[in-house]
Amino acid sequence: MSVVPQTDSSAQPNLSSQTDLDHLSINTIRLLAVDAVQKANSGHPGLPMGAAPMAYTLWTRFLKHNPNDPQWPNRDRFVLSAGHGSMLLYALLHLTGYDLPLDELKQFRQWGSKTPGHPENDLTPGVETTTGPLGQGFANGVGMAIAERFLAAQFNRPGFDLVDHYTYAIVSDGDLMEGITHEAASLAGHLGLGKLIYFYDDNEISIDGSTDLAFTEDVEKRFEAYGWHVQHVEDGNDLDAVAAALDQARAETGKPSIIAVRTIIGYGSPNKAGSESSHGSPLGEDEVTLTKRNLGWPEDQFFLVPDAVKDHMGAATTNGAQWQDAWNDLLARYREAHPDLAGQFDAWTGGALADGWEAALPTFEAGGKIATRAASGTVLGALVPALGNLIGGSADLTPSNKTRVSMHEDFQKDTPGGGYLRFGVREHGMAAICNGIALHGGLRPYCGTFLIFSDYLRPSLRLSALMHQPVVYVFTHDSIGVGEDGPTHQAVEHYAALRAIPNLTFIRPADANETAEAWRAALKRATGPTALALTRQKLLTVDRSVFAPAEGLHQGAYVLSDSDGTPDLILMASGSEVGLIVEAAEVLRGEGVAVRVVSMPSWELFDEQPQSYRDAVLPPSVTKRVAVESGVSLGWARFTGLEGRILSLDRFGASAPGNVVFEKLGFTVENVVRLAHELL
Repeated sequence: MSVVPQTDSSAQPNLSSQTDLDHLSINTIRLLAVDAVQKANSGHPGLPMGAAPMAYTLWTRFLKHNPNDPQWPNRDRFVLSAGHGSMLLYALLHLTGYDLPLDELKQFRQWGSKTPGHPENDLTPGVETTTGPLGQGFANGVGMAIAERFLAAQFNRPGFDLVDHYTYAIVSDGDLMEGITHEAASLAGHLGLGKLIYFYDDNEISIDGSTDLAFTEDVEKRFEAYGWHVQHVEDGNDLDAVAAALDQARAETGKPSIIAVRTIIGYGSPNKAGSESSHGSPLGEDEVTLTKRNLGWPEDQFFLVPDAVKDHMGAATTNGAQWQDAWNDLLARYREAHPDLAGQFDAWTGGALADGWEAALPTFEAGGKIATRAASGTVLGALVPALGNLIGGSADLTPSNKTRVSMHEDFQKDTPGGGYLRFGVREHGMAAICNGIALHGGLRPYCGTFLIFSDYLRPSLRLSALMHQPVVYVFTHDSIGVGEDGPTHQAVEHYAALRAIPNLTFIRPADANETAEAWRAALKRATGPTALALTRQKLLTVDRSVFAPAEGLHQGAYVLSDSDGTPDLILMASGSEVGLIVEAAEVLRGEGVAVRVVSMPSWELFDEQPQSYRDAVLPPSVTKRVAVESGVSLGWARFTGLEGRILSLDRFGASAPGNVVFEKLGFTVENVVRLAHELL
């Protein structure tokens, strides 16, 4: 059974058991978490109970924020990377005056509440990023710190520190075990992100039990090796020691900081403190009573917020308004001194793209041959000068991904104004860092790697989609056309795997001009990520005076060429295979077959179109259909129907020149024509 909440605003805890207002506030945080988890009969009470003192110290003495405006651009960012301890964050948000009423805490983990089991950035005011998959928040914070440094380099001028804030986080043992944090921490140390400060909740307990079962490394030495500033606080309940460590971390401007704080998970629980039993389960009604008794709290009161705590922690709204008012005054003076920069700052932080950016998109001459990865590089070369807030990089595949343009300067410790990020071979961390850049605001991030390595970063990409962040993923070497590198590097199942992610737009352009339109579509999309799948091999640039315009890409699928009257057969394909069906259509037309050719670069964009348009492209009356794609067949049957055929690859590729691999695996004009004949 769960605790039935009973609240009495006049009831006050036994103040004689509290040493001061700080500890009264800390115990309020602890017991809000305890009550919420117990009422839900689900959740993680241990972390909030142990980490409450350091979180309270940060939020009341250091964190610059305004609860009345959670999107104030110059706020400090706080990330709870250990998202399972979400009630710690919800308690802090409620007590400091965010729009998170006590009733929402009472509905913890319930349908329709603003207090889900793990924090969600677009659901709860004040939550900066969606966390829970361990390590993601750690890497998001690195991205936020990169964004702060880049924007400061772009806009700050003598006497005008317009962009000047910190990124803080609480990370756990579980976070630090995850490989993504190794990737992100290494890069953060290399870049010297001095305004990045993390608390490590060193409670020595994981779900299985003691961390000694699997995690015995010297974390502090590890972070020293990464180039971080490292401190240790032996007693997490020592508020002055925590504050002193924060002061030292803020004074270190050349390195990111981590403060290892020894805490006791489930602190205050007589029988479960320091045990894995308080990690991921409610304490139980009897233990809740004993815990309240132990902490000097009324045992029969639930979700209790003492008046003194409400006034004390609620002062964050007044302080936040003063901070923001002072910053607004600075911004007003900045507008007078630097009007052009101020206008640009407003546009960037407002999410707007520069006026006229679409005019910069290049048009490619028909008849030439160019790989779509190279076309993408040309497009970026035109966009980067037009969009100063387009920032990105590659996971050590820059020459292959074509993600760096001639005017790019690298973003490094000594060149914070550079717009090109050298992520190193860190795909998973790269994607999560780009999420952090996007979440920070003001910038549009992109990142590149081979399509095959989308597997390495998939959890971060999934969170891009879940958080509605407009990160652009540049995935090159998109098929068996990679050739000699063989099946380890030839994407086969990846089209289907990426199409399966809700709110991700997957685009596989057929030629250079579709690639330009794909970039246009990606940058105009503000509510989710876009994945571009681009070829290594050269493709013929379609003659748009003969075939339909490449702008048809924005509908997801369009009639590239058609027959007179109702077609006998529809040929459809994505990416490099569009050229194959164009050739096959010519052969079939020579035999007197009425053929419609459909380029289908994006199922997601096609699904967004009205049914009337979809029926116009794929008429229900035309049931003879052939789909061609050099990946698994999964999903194509919805477009071909029961009478159609799919030329696909439900196996791995092989090592040989790309054209040979295509031929040996059946991706030939002759094979497409043969399938058409079978239908007809």
